[in-house]
Amino acid sequence: MSTTVPALYTCTVSHVRTAPRRYALRHRTYMWLIDPDRPPRLPRPLRPLARFDARDHFGGGGPTIRAGLESFLAARGIELAGGRVTMLAHARVFGHVFNPLTLYWCHGPDGEPLCVVAEVHNTYGERHCYLLKPDGAGRATVDKEFYVSPFFPVDGGYTMRLPEPDERLSLTVHLERSGGRSFTATVRGERRPATTRTLVRTALRHPWSTAVVSTSIRLHGIRLWLRGLPVRPRPRHRPQEGVK
Repeated sequence: MSTTVPALYTCTVSHVRTAPRRYALRHRTYMWLIDPDRPPRLPRPLRPLARFDARDHFGGGGPTIRAGLESFLAARGIELAGGRVTMLAHARVFGHVFNPLTLYWCHGPDGEPLCVVAEVHNTYGERHCYLLKPDGAGRATVDKEFYVSPFFPVDGGYTMRLPEPDERLSLTVHLERSGGRSFTATVRGERRPATTRTLVRTALRHPWSTAVVSTSIRLHGIRLWLRGLPVRPRPRHRPQEGVK
């Protein structure tokens, strides 16, 4: 599938925690789908609303986001050979960014899907990437290897459904543990043209969206802690090859 980029997606993000205590949250935001080789070129007055920096992804030291992605993949025996990449992420807004999940749909030079990279950031400033080989329905499974929520240990595995977006964005991530499904996150969105007018209207509806996302996550964490959920010790972070 060939997807026209750049594009904006107005989204509803939902989290449902079923164990050890049920808790649900929803918030609205927006995300960008871009070609990391050709990020959006905005008029100068609007540039603070959308910036994409290599320092925010993978090892943070590459000259471009694409270079960071290729370094991560090469360490795992995968060569893009010039193939197309689409990236779903939050942009920097007024100098701030927080990307709980960035996705890269990677294609070979013939356009065939090669893999998906799911780059996860936690609120402690750490990153981890999962290399996924989804099936024809966009589904993939992978062991959990990264500390994200302070209320879950690093165990179990994820079942993800990550089809490349078209007119709609529809992502699902389940955390499966020994006692069953403990957590589900979904992102549902609708495509909008990445025009100046659309960006201004969307940014006004969701001002400083990235700061709102990170603040919301922390506030919900405090709420869960006040409800008596025990905090799991955070293991020492071990950077992956090609990832900070």
